[in-house]
Amino acid sequence: MNAIGPVEPGEDTYGRENTHGRKAAAPRAAWRAPRHHRTALAAAAAVLLGAAGLTLHLTRPEPPPAPPPPWPSQSVAVTYTGEMSRPRAGERNFTFAVTVTHEAGPPVSVRRVAQPSAALSVRASPATPFTVKSGTPRKLIITMHIRECGEVPRNAGLPFLEVTLRNARANERQSYILGPEYANDLSGALTAACPRTRVS
Repeated sequence: MNAIGPVEPGEDTYGRENTHGRKAAAPRAAWRAPRHHRTALAAAAAVLLGAAGLTLHLTRPEPPPAPPPPWPSQSVAVTYTGEMSRPRAGERNFTFAVTVTHEAGPPVSVRRVAQPSAALSVRASPATPFTVKSGTPRKLIITMHIRECGEVPRNAGLPFLEVTLRNARANERQSYILGPEYANDLSGALTAACPRTRVS
């Protein structure tokens, strides 16, 4: 059958107006990217974001390392707290008290308590080693034993205590002079225990 009239637009033909004078609607495919293009764009955006994050992580400055703990001798104090016993003549043992205080930093281990005179020896209670924590002083009872009366030191301030300390940084032996009150009390105890010994 033959007919003469306006040519109908084809299936994929879109003009400004249709045969009835109205504007044709734009096809959906004209403003939407194909599916594989959207997937590629999303993948590219993810790669760019990942690269930006990696660059930021690599260029961020590292925080400075934590400072080392103080030397154990810088954070520990040993003080004489009295309670010096008075031995009778001929007795070889007497006691006194000291306090070990740790000011700040990681715990410190007290490894040994000694003194330099060969005529004397000391024993601490609690026994070493023990740990001292910041803010928790430890009281020690020191027992002094006289080995030889004729050789005991009588000059003020001696014998001092030698305390071996250890923390995360170092192992140190520190000498603690306990002050004039300790020297006077020690001299009195030594004189009472060894009354016939010539003062050196």
